[in-house]
Amino acid sequence: MQELLSGSGAFVISFLTSLALLAAFITVYCLFTSYQELTLIRGGNRAAALSLGGAIIGFVIPVAKAVSQSTSLMELVVWAVIAFVAQLMAYAVTFMLVPQLRKSITDDHVASGMLLATLAAAIGILNAASMAV
Repeated sequence: MQELLSGSGAFVISFLTSLALLAAFITVYCLFTSYQELTLIRGGNRAAALSLGGAIIGFVIPVAKAVSQSTSLMELVVWAVIAFVAQLMAYAVTFMLVPQLRKSITDDHVASGMLLATLAAAIGILNAASMAV
């Protein structure tokens, strides 16, 4: 992103863009899943907190890598979309491994939340490591 601005201007643009992408990810991810994470979390559901937290980490790791290597905002957004799709895939794989995932998370089965969080983080790490400059 050095081409856009340098110094503090580049920081502000990339940081605010990243925050907006994170907010969009959380919003859309919560709509995609089959349960209301934020409502469950407000009620003290640990499995929902773990699963959403893992998805956030799995999204942010590749976005952070994209911020450091992107040369434009559009490139950053493209990498963020790829990271988002990867997180949807992590959710889908977990749903296949635990067919009762919705009920399991809703019923606060921490093991299901941990599995989803771990897969989401692993996918995020692999996604970031696979990014080519």
